[in-house]
Amino acid sequence: MKLPKRLYIIADGGRARFVAMDDAGDFHTLSSFVSSEMHERSSDLGRDRPARVRESANVAHHAVTPKHDLHEAVKEDFVRHVAAAVDQEHSERKFDELVLVAPPRVLGELRDSLSKAMAKVVVNELQKDLTKVPDHELRPHLIIEV
Repeated sequence: MKLPKRLYIIADGGRARFVAMDDAGDFHTLSSFVSSEMHERSSDLGRDRPARVRESANVAHHAVTPKHDLHEAVKEDFVRHVAAAVDQEHSERKFDELVLVAPPRVLGELRDSLSKAMAKVVVNELQKDLTKVPDHELRPHLIIEV
């Protein structure tokens, strides 16, 4: 019986990598993504101050509260990009099972961004930030019973 190929998605709001275990039990990064806007200032992402509204009854001006935090919007876009890449990898039959590894908030966003077909192949989720952990140190974190 052939063992299923398991892909580990290790992500946070601005970095992600696809990791797999080889026959010797060592982990290797297959591909990685880094958000180009991760370290941008708010002023570089959009307006640096809220728009102004003029009061109709007098000469006062008020700031309009932005509806979305620009940094959060960038993180959400990045997570959707990673989810799309996972779909592409699965359509090319590069894995059978999926393990999601991310901090709690990003894990929820990633789970919600996956297609229904991808949600069915998720076998486990870990609420950890392992994006900066090198491949050779991943084994104690990722060897789990599924």
